Amino acid sequence: MMKSSIVRHITSLLLPFVQIFGIYIMLFGHLSPGGGFAGGSILGASLILFRFIYGSEATDAKFKATYMMRLALVSLMMYGLIKGYVFVSAFLGWHSVIGTGTPGTLLSGGFIMPLNVLVGLVVAITFYFIAVLFEEGDFNNANTRQ
Repeated sequence: MMKSSIVRHITSLLLPFVQIFGIYIMLFGHLSPGGGFAGGSILGASLILFRFIYGSEATDAKFKATYMMRLALVSLMMYGLIKGYVFVSAFLGWHSVIGTGTPGTLLSGGFIMPLNVLVGLVVAITFYFIAVLFEEGDFNNANTRQ
């Protein structure tokens, strides 16, 4: 389906701001409402909007499915390692590698901000893949043309 040039132009202007807002929500989620899931859903919506406007061929060329899958898996593994370290260190009474910092600053939450970023990446990629499955019907067949 051909999108109008006005919709395409407005979307190309809006997408960077939507993505920056999603990243902001992920980074500052421990200081204000938001976090990994909220920021990831905003980023995922921007990826879906990109696919809707520019089509599957352009999107598949820009966001390779194998790269996105690896990024999601590495994010999940890093989340597990960091969360496991937090649980073990709390159980054994160790002091955390990352201190608590100055309250109200970006690094004031210890491991919360990196965990929010990892969750956000997983959520964004998962939302995008779900949209691809609804559009194409079969994930394996839809992404083998790369």
